Amino acid sequence: MQRRRFLGLAAAATTLGLTAALSGCGTLGGDGGDVTLTLVAADYDLTGGDSTKKYWDGLVAAFEAKNPGVKVQVRIESWNDVDRKVAELVEAGQAPDLAQIGAYADYAAADQLYAADQLLSIPVQANFLAPLVEAGEYEQTQYGMPFVASTRLLFFNQELFDRAGVDAPPTTWDELAEAAEKLKKKDVPYPFALPLGPEEAQAETMMWLLSGGGGYLDAMGHYKIDSDANIRTLTWLRDNLVAKGLTGPVAPAKLDRKAAFAAFTRGEVGMLNGHPSLMQEAAKKGVKVGKIALPGSDGGSRATMGVADWIMGFKQNGHRKEIGAFLDFVFSDENVLKFAGDNDLLPATVTASAAMQSDPAHADLRAFLEALPDSQLPPVGKTSWAQVSGSVKKDIGKAVAPGGSPADVLGRIARQATAAESAE
Repeated sequence: MQRRRFLGLAAAATTLGLTAALSGCGTLGGDGGDVTLTLVAADYDLTGGDSTKKYWDGLVAAFEAKNPGVKVQVRIESWNDVDRKVAELVEAGQAPDLAQIGAYADYAAADQLYAADQLLSIPVQANFLAPLVEAGEYEQTQYGMPFVASTRLLFFNQELFDRAGVDAPPTTWDELAEAAEKLKKKDVPYPFALPLGPEEAQAETMMWLLSGGGGYLDAMGHYKIDSDANIRTLTWLRDNLVAKGLTGPVAPAKLDRKAAFAAFTRGEVGMLNGHPSLMQEAAKKGVKVGKIALPGSDGGSRATMGVADWIMGFKQNGHRKEIGAFLDFVFSDENVLKFAGDNDLLPATVTASAAMQSDPAHADLRAFLEALPDSQLPPVGKTSWAQVSGSVKKDIGKAVAPGGSPADVLGRIARQATAAESAE
């Protein structure tokens, strides 16, 4: 069904021409003079540089040149802080006009956001990839607009594999553990990097739960975090990777994604679950990267995890027309492709995705692009997800620690999730 909707959106977008419907200069800025929009955006630079700032500076300059009545001020925050800082601004009555962050549902439920169809031209709204549209909906209305996306694959260091005598990438959990044992014997610091620290533990956990036949939700869309399948998955991780010292010198609960990725680019990691932007940084450091679909308990993972980051427009300052014009510009193919290409991430739109897939310069991303239309995203449309995600980040590492109890930890998170869901 998702693929049919994907094709339908593509046809609709093509029919409508997909030209960004920027209003004429005279219609923006209001009768009282210039309007200044504020945008809080996340930092995507893995190296601590300023590439994200440069992207927004260039985009804003081009937009302002075409729309003299509108100024845009951009504030860049790290992923560790950006969601919290936006929440603090909203709580203080100082909501930005736009936020590019990790979650939108709480703000939608509080009626603080414009719906997508209040902001975007029809061609732009019709151009989003189907699973991202669905993930951006709260109570069947789209509020979260997918800014950029990714899927995940198992990355491995080919030179370390060769040195350790690992002849082929693993396709099952047992093969993964066997490869990790061989890497450990060659003194690889992280045979498998398992980042269950607070930065992105909810995503790493979801990848493993899916590969074990489980997930965060049941078939009816309700939380089922302490399912038998999920308990089995974390028990396997505890017993077969963590307890055997195959996850590195840093305990999973203390290892963040950014640190794990940095270790991979230094040649210290044999395997990890990676997203597209890691390839670029690893290549710069001379790491020969291999990639394969995530292994499952006895074969390939039953589902691929997709991830989207969201951009949204807040109602507080009343700049609906100006926000909409800016977002139409943001989602032009040129801008979408530049940001996704610069960061080795995936476009969130049909036309940009098709353009990237056909571009030989992005051949390394094709496996990720092909997985995206049928991927499974975290339940970001549930207002309870922020709380549940926070609980996972805080506690999930304890489940796989030597002597930890996956059943107890998952049970505690499940009870919190059920309570949060009932309060929605």
